Amino acid sequence: MPLFQLILVALIQGLTEFLPVSSSGHLILLPGLTGLEDQGQVVDVAVHAGTLAAVMLYFWGDVREGLLGLPRALSGRTDTPGSKLAMGLIIATIPTVMVGTLLYCTGLSLAMRSITVIGWAMLGFGLVMYWADQKGSEEKQAADWGTRDALIMGLWQMLALVPGTSRSGITITGARQLGYTREEGARIAMLMSIPSIFASAVLLGTGVALEANTALLRDAAIAAALAMLSALAALSLMMRLLRSVSFTPYVIYRVILGTVLLTIAYSS
Repeated sequence: MPLFQLILVALIQGLTEFLPVSSSGHLILLPGLTGLEDQGQVVDVAVHAGTLAAVMLYFWGDVREGLLGLPRALSGRTDTPGSKLAMGLIIATIPTVMVGTLLYCTGLSLAMRSITVIGWAMLGFGLVMYWADQKGSEEKQAADWGTRDALIMGLWQMLALVPGTSRSGITITGARQLGYTREEGARIAMLMSIPSIFASAVLLGTGVALEANTALLRDAAIAAALAMLSALAALSLMMRLLRSVSFTPYVIYRVILGTVLLTIAYSS
C-alpha cells in the first residue's frame, strides 16, 4: 500500500477515534470519496491497535488502577476504586460485544457500510449529542460511576455499531444525559473504549491474521504507530478543550458532513 495512503488512514483513525465524529464512518468513506483502494481489514485492525495503545498511555493511571482491581471485580467484589472501575467496564462492554458479534457473524455489519447510513447517523446522533450536552446537568464525577450508569452507557455504546454514530460521541452523549460533567463524561467514555477496541481488534484480527504477509505486516506496523501518535494528539487536545468548550463544534461538523453525505446519496 502506498505510504501516502497509510499515513492518511492512520491520521483519520487516530484523529477521529476519540473525537465524537466517528472514525469508522470516515474510514468507510475514504475509498468511496477518494477513489483509493480499500485499506483492508489488516490495516483496520492495526490502526485500532494504535488507538488502543494511545488511550491506555494517556489514561495509564486509571488503566493501572482498573487492572489491579480486576481480580477483585471478577470475584464479585467492588469495594475498591479499581475493582469498581473494572466491573463498570466489564458491564459496559457486554452489550456491544454481544450485538457486535451477531452483526459480524450475520454479515449485517458489512450491509450497513453505506454513505446513506453514515449520513443519517452523523446527522441524527449529532443532534442527539447536542440535546444531551445542552440539557444534561453537571453534577456527577467519574467516582460516581456505578453498575447502573455503566449498563446505561453500555447500551448507548452499542449504538456505535451503526457506522457514522461515533463510539466516543454516543458514550459521551450517554454520560451527559446521566449528568456527568463534560470532562468526566469524556474520561469515562475513553476508558470504555479500551475493552471495546480490544474486543473489536480480536474479532477482526482472528479472521485476517492468516492472510497477512511480510509486506502487509510492515504496512500494518507503520499504520499502527502513526495512528497511536495522532490519537494521542487528538486526545490531549479534546480533553484540554473540554475545560472551556462544549461539544457544539463537533455537532456542527457532524450536521454539515451528514447533510453533504445525504445529498450525495440521494442525488446519485
